[in-house]
Amino acid sequence: MNQSSWTLATLIISLTTSAPIASAADPPCDKYPSAQQSRCAEIWKELNKEDGPLIAQFGLDQQKRRDEGKINAQQHLAENMFFIKQSTEKRIERLKERMARE
Repeated sequence: MNQSSWTLATLIISLTTSAPIASAADPPCDKYPSAQQSRCAEIWKELNKEDGPLIAQFGLDQQKRRDEGKINAQQHLAENMFFIKQSTEKRIERLKERMARE
């Protein structure tokens, strides 16, 4: 695949995944009754804090691989987008579990 193909593929991936990821970045608490939304937001913040070190380590590892020339900018972006989506989905599942226990 040549450079322009990678650029086009990255652009398509970015455009198709950025909207769901952007909406997932906000606390997904509007699905709950208003009486539970503040507790949901607290749990969401806790989950983000819990995952902070894992996310930071992933970022450091990615940058190291890029600096070493093991991945290029397009691969870096694609892997970051995938990681963000996957980690957000996991946090949403953990949020649902914790809210169900409340």
